[in-house]
Amino acid sequence: MRRAFSLTTSAALLLALAGCASSGTQTPTAPAPRPAPLQKAAAQAPLSDQAMLATLWIQRSAEFHALSLQAFNVAHDRLNLALARRHAQDKPLAVVVDVDDTVLDTTSYGGWALREGRTYDSQSWADWVDDAVSTASPGAVEFLNYAHASGVDVYYITNRKAAGKQATIANLAALGFPQANAEHVMPRTDSSDKTARRARVTQEHDIALLMGDNLGDFDQAFQQSTTRARNAEVARQADQFGRRFVLLPNPTYGEWEGVLYDGNWSASEREKRAMRDAALNAWQPESGTVSLGK
Repeated sequence: MRRAFSLTTSAALLLALAGCASSGTQTPTAPAPRPAPLQKAAAQAPLSDQAMLATLWIQRSAEFHALSLQAFNVAHDRLNLALARRHAQDKPLAVVVDVDDTVLDTTSYGGWALREGRTYDSQSWADWVDDAVSTASPGAVEFLNYAHASGVDVYYITNRKAAGKQATIANLAALGFPQANAEHVMPRTDSSDKTARRARVTQEHDIALLMGDNLGDFDQAFQQSTTRARNAEVARQADQFGRRFVLLPNPTYGEWEGVLYDGNWSASEREKRAMRDAALNAWQPESGTVSLGK
């Protein structure tokens, strides 16, 4: 999975909202644009700063913790149903999980990048992977050990590069994940498309569940070039979510961001900021005036 750092609520917007606080209610006679100093600050701030709230939400919010537990609780219940429906002649069951921001939390890398004023690059990411310092997503270790104890095979299909495979295995094993070995950890080799790797699993298994934080973790059909097309495919496969597909929340990066840039990940920070702004659904008051409130 390609990595970038983003957040739909920008740091500039937060600054603007903070600046609106006052001790009284004022009603300007004309639309009030953002003050020039705030516009300048937004233009000068590194684009990576827009990821700070998203990163903090994953690291600190009880809401993210609860949503992660919810996802693995749903997976637990769906796996029980799959186990109950099995017949003696069926192929063995498997659970397929993505690694980054599905069973392992990568936000310490994002936090480092924010502190250093940097964005993702392949060398620093590889160094971070080699350090094997990821923590487990809430509920992940418990669920996958339950699957293992139930006789279910676990496959970790990740778009980490093959060079980081041993470090990934070591990180998973140290956290208590089951079946963290060379056979069951399947990194990216020549393509980020996971279809062929999933097909290798289905040669000898029935996949009960797929878990991920990006739609491509489930089906390459979701990898469309526009937001409209991606949403249309979600609607087409709506009955799979919460049943065969279990999605983890991740507002920090993903293919959803790439479609905002028409796939042009190499666009400049100024261009990306403009494309993000253009994609916003923003209220426009009919009167052209807004009460600033208290």
